[in-house]
Amino acid sequence: MTSPTRPISGRWFDDLAVGTIVQHVNRRTVTETDNVLFSTMTMNPAPLHLDAEYAAQTEFKRPLMNSMFTVALVVGISVPELTLGTIVAQLGLSEAEFPAPVFAGDTIRVETEIVSTRPSSTRPDTGLVVFEHRAFNQNDTLVCKVRRTGLMHRAPSGQAQERGEA
Repeated sequence: MTSPTRPISGRWFDDLAVGTIVQHVNRRTVTETDNVLFSTMTMNPAPLHLDAEYAAQTEFKRPLMNSMFTVALVVGISVPELTLGTIVAQLGLSEAEFPAPVFAGDTIRVETEIVSTRPSSTRPDTGLVVFEHRAFNQNDTLVCKVRRTGLMHRAPSGQAQERGEA
C-alpha cells in the first residue's frame, strides 16, 4: 500500500528564516453567519455575539465577532503559504491580543513574521518555529495578534527554497 499524497504549499523548517514577513494573499470578509454559527457550535451564548438588541446597548453598538473565530481565521489564512503539508503539529498558541473589535462586514488580511526557530532536540527531521500572526481590517487597524508554535518538517533532500520576503 502506498502512502497518500499530501498537498504541499507550505514552507519547510529550513525555509523559515527569523525576521521573514509573509503578506498572505488570501483575505476574508467576515459575516454575521460566521459569527452565529461559530458561537453556537462552540456553545458560547454570550449576547455580545448573538443578540443585536443587547449589543446595541454596549459601547460597540452592534454584535462583536467571536474572538476565537477571529484567531482561528487568522491562523487559517496563513496555512497555504506557511504550513500546508509541512507541519507535523501545532504545539501551542500564546500572547493572543485583540486590540480592536471585529464586526460582521470587516475584511481581514494577515501578515506573519517568523519570530524564532530551533531544531528539535528529539526529532532530527523537524524543527520548532514561532510564528507571529497579525491581522488587520480594511482600515489597516490591527485587530488580532497571536503567536503560534509549530513543529515543522525539515525539507526532503534538495527541496529547501530560499524566499526573501522581509
